[in-house]
Amino acid sequence: MSQVENVVGDRVLIAVQAVNISRLSTHPVPTVPGTLIVVAGAGPKDSNGAGKSSFIASITALLGDEQWRFASGAKAVSELLFNAELASGAGARQWASADHGYIVGVFAPPGLDGFPVPSNGADGTGAVDGGVDGGVDGGGAVAYRAAEGLGELVLGGPDGEEANGELFEVPDTSGGGLTVWLRVNQEAPHLEIRWREGVHLAASPSEAERVARADEIWASLPKSAGRRDVVARDLTKVLYGDRVRCVSFLSTSVRSKVATNLLSQPLNEISPERVFEAIAALTGLDSELEQEREARRDEHARRVRAAQAADRLTEFESESKALVTTFDRRDQARIRLADALRCWRGRQARRLADAAAKDESLATDLQRHRAAGETAAGAIAMVKAEIATLREDTLDRQVSQARKELAALQARAAKLDADRAVAENSADELRGQVQALEETRRFADGRDVPAAEHELREARLRLNEALKALGVADREVSSAQAALDDAEGGPAAAQLDALAAAGIGATGLLDALDVAEQAREAAQSGSLPGLPHEQAREAAQLGGLRGWPHEHAVIVDAGQLSSAAAALATLPGSVLVSAAGVSVVGAFDGVATGREARIKAAEQRLHRAKDAQETAAQAVRDEEEAVAEAQRRLEGARAGVRLAEVEARLGERRTRLGELNAAIEELAPKVAEAERLAGTLDFRARTRDMEIERLEGRRQRHETERAQARDQEAKVTADREALRLDVLAADWGGTVETARQWLDTLPEEERPRTAEEWWRIAERHFDQALRDTFPNEDDEIPEELRFLLSERGGSTAREQATFAAVCGALASYLRGQEEYEKHQRRQIEAQIVSRQRDLAAAARGAEEAAQSTAVHRAALTAAIKARLTRVAEEFEKLDTSYGGYGATLEFPVPPAPADPEQRWQWRVTPKWRRGEGQGFVPYNRRANTALMDEKAVKLVCAAAIASSGGGHLCLVLDELGRNLGKEHRREAVALFRRIGETYGITVIGALQDDMEPYAIDACGQYVKLRRSSDAMPYNEPPVIVGHDQHADRVRALAAYVDRTVLT
Repeated sequence: MSQVENVVGDRVLIAVQAVNISRLSTHPVPTVPGTLIVVAGAGPKDSNGAGKSSFIASITALLGDEQWRFASGAKAVSELLFNAELASGAGARQWASADHGYIVGVFAPPGLDGFPVPSNGADGTGAVDGGVDGGVDGGGAVAYRAAEGLGELVLGGPDGEEANGELFEVPDTSGGGLTVWLRVNQEAPHLEIRWREGVHLAASPSEAERVARADEIWASLPKSAGRRDVVARDLTKVLYGDRVRCVSFLSTSVRSKVATNLLSQPLNEISPERVFEAIAALTGLDSELEQEREARRDEHARRVRAAQAADRLTEFESESKALVTTFDRRDQARIRLADALRCWRGRQARRLADAAAKDESLATDLQRHRAAGETAAGAIAMVKAEIATLREDTLDRQVSQARKELAALQARAAKLDADRAVAENSADELRGQVQALEETRRFADGRDVPAAEHELREARLRLNEALKALGVADREVSSAQAALDDAEGGPAAAQLDALAAAGIGATGLLDALDVAEQAREAAQSGSLPGLPHEQAREAAQLGGLRGWPHEHAVIVDAGQLSSAAAALATLPGSVLVSAAGVSVVGAFDGVATGREARIKAAEQRLHRAKDAQETAAQAVRDEEEAVAEAQRRLEGARAGVRLAEVEARLGERRTRLGELNAAIEELAPKVAEAERLAGTLDFRARTRDMEIERLEGRRQRHETERAQARDQEAKVTADREALRLDVLAADWGGTVETARQWLDTLPEEERPRTAEEWWRIAERHFDQALRDTFPNEDDEIPEELRFLLSERGGSTAREQATFAAVCGALASYLRGQEEYEKHQRRQIEAQIVSRQRDLAAAARGAEEAAQSTAVHRAALTAAIKARLTRVAEEFEKLDTSYGGYGATLEFPVPPAPADPEQRWQWRVTPKWRRGEGQGFVPYNRRANTALMDEKAVKLVCAAAIASSGGGHLCLVLDELGRNLGKEHRREAVALFRRIGETYGITVIGALQDDMEPYAIDACGQYVKLRRSSDAMPYNEPPVIVGHDQHADRVRALAAYVDRTVLT
């Protein structure tokens, strides 16, 4: 079955529906062909996260943008499928990722009569109102308003509100429309294509039902290629007849191929090489450049093959010359190997004859050693019989029994001695305690312990009373001494002493008065006779010295006040009074005075207190002695009790010592008798052992003689075995007689040779044969021969042991190589001729490839120049048509790169006139931003127009106007729209938030994708504002986006 082509034909895209594609809603999205369609977004925070890039990427896949690499299976398209983890974050546990999805496109004829006019629309326009709930289960509200042949489609309620209703499928009434379904699979094949005439979109009330309905519609569609579906590699050919229907700049993570976006940065910041790359991506030149690089790779590969063929021929000629030399050396090696084997056989014959003569001598020595061994064995048997007779065990049993009895008696005697020593030590300790206890007992004076304890308690009570009286006396002495100090010096005694030490004369303020004791006492008591109560209290205040506010005041001469203040600096509370102004006011007329009487009375009081203190101290000493005496009496009473106990224990120890001494005296004769019996038996046993030892010495001498005889016998036997006559005969391949005969037949000069001389000559012949066979160390030696050669190293014995095997392996190798070498001699000439023929063919192939590459490059150069010329022409038209003075492109032809892996790098320099009649100025000259943005838009549109070939084209731009300045964004967007409507180009651009206010009024259609929360896996219904002058196209889609019947 032949495959159809160009199914879509000249139809244009009028609607897109995405099912399980990213987080996009499954609602159909109408598109207005031949104008600017802007795609905005409202994500949870800003325009990001609403799926703008996924939406425009799905359109490029539907329209066959080659950046998806359809020829390689378009695996990157599967990354557009819904991913639960990326779409809903934490909700990935609730939602499952999609393993397949659908991109559905509705195509209609570009003219006005593509659809039949409904019978109920008299003026060719339709209007419907209604909608569905938003969210997962709802669709957008739809309204059509048409006037004078112009239909307006609004998807979404007014002001973003959502209406209530539900979607449903209606019969197709589209006439010449075509619906194309792209099934996107996670596994290969990643793209499958089916189509059917008419409009066939998935329409149901909820998202889940629309997904299920999409699977049902896909199953109902006929397979596009007979028994199978059309896959990615045939998409562009089958759907669009290999015509370019879409060019794009995808600058986000969904892009499948990196290409320079001329609108993503200021044009003058893009290098000429990157400008060409961008134009090549828009015009499809990048694939042709890739073909040119493949041609250069093929040419390079052919040249490499030709060079390799020449190298192989040269190498073979060198090798063939070396082979002949090798063959000659190996013939010589065969001769030397035969000589080595003859010498090896002479060595074997000499070794066998010499070994046979030595074996005859060793056989005589063996008989002699055997006879000596038998004589020694007879003498050993006789000595062993005598030793067995002496070793009869009766005497041993007697000795053992006597030793056991002696040991038992000795152990018993030792225990008795130990017990007696313990008893004697204990008695000595007790006797030592008796004298001390008797001395201590004398202090008791006949008192028992209870009486002594009672006297001690009484003495301690009296001592406590005496200590209390002593304390009272001490306090009285302190008080009397203080009173005497007051009487003698007054309260200011310390201040007076300090001033006297400084040489300053002074007297105490309160010490200059003498008051009689009775007056002082009356003043202090506040009851002076003959005075009222208040006056008596004032007198008491004036008469009392202690506690006065100025009791530490001293009177000093007025001229010495400063010196006195310095002297009293260390005595806080001191008061200095000038002698010039002292006056005393007080009630002293009624109080007797007398300082000497006070001092005398204080002294008498102190004497009486000290006498009382001495008496109390003497009483304390007497009572302390009484307590000590009572303590000694108590200790004496207790020592008497202890003495009685010690004397009782001492009597017990003396009795025990008597018993032990009696037992020891009784045991001593028994121990002596046991020692005598044991000594007698030991002597007899030692005598017997000495005789046995003498016999053992004789036996050992005989055994030594027998062992020596056996050793000599074994040595001789080993020597005979070491001769290995059987092995030597086997190596020789005959008997001793034949070996002797072979030696006798040798020439006279070879007969005297020893086995070692035969070996050295054989070794020299073999080494020379081995060098002739393998002259180089890195020659390929057979594995067996290599192993045997490695085993030879290390010692002469190993070399001799492996010599026959090595010679055999080498001879086998030479025999095997002999026929091969003859064959090689015949093949060398044939090989040289064949390789010369291969070299000629490779050279011709390289030349043909070079010519083909040159022709292809010339054709490609012409094609690139033609394409760039067309772009330049369109650039000129657009510039002059939209306010410019003319623009062009400069593109010199670059030389082809020498590296076959390097891309053929072209340079394109945009130029334009800045005024009428002026020359062209390169784009990278300084210019205002608005001019740069305008030229970039025109250049992109020119490249798109040039690539369209006159057919309908869709230009898809991601991040539209991202680099445009705010002051001229609106003009740039309007320019896109005007160019699109003029040339029939559908420009689809994704917007960021800051670009939306400028584009919403300047575009031909506005699409806003909405997603209000990160917890939502799918978008809300999109909001669409579009203007299409073909009302029949609007009516054909209205039934799939609203439930209301056209009226």
